[in-house]
Amino acid sequence: MAAKLTKIDIINGLSEKYAGRYHLKITAVRRFVEGTLDAIVGALIRGEIVELRNFGVFVVVLRKSRKARNPRKNYEVIIPERKVVKFKPGRIMEQEITQASMGRKKPDGDAKP
Repeated sequence: MAAKLTKIDIINGLSEKYAGRYHLKITAVRRFVEGTLDAIVGALIRGEIVELRNFGVFVVVLRKSRKARNPRKNYEVIIPERKVVKFKPGRIMEQEITQASMGRKKPDGDAKP
């Protein structure tokens, strides 16, 4: 199974990296990270496109209703239309991931400000 990065990992990492430089406590970092995520979710709920340069674009799209088949009991069910979030990675993110997967560059986890 692949390793997992959680919200608390991000909070702890940012806190360790920037606490001394900016005199931030972990609670302030937590509020900032959660506030950022809340702002993204709020914008998506309002139907806005969220574009984070060099990272990617989040957009809400309407998935049409469709027929599906239950493979165990072999009967059709109708899946109603619903809104889903789509993500398209930015060019720089895509390049870095591709290069890392080809062994050309090892990601260091440092985000550029």
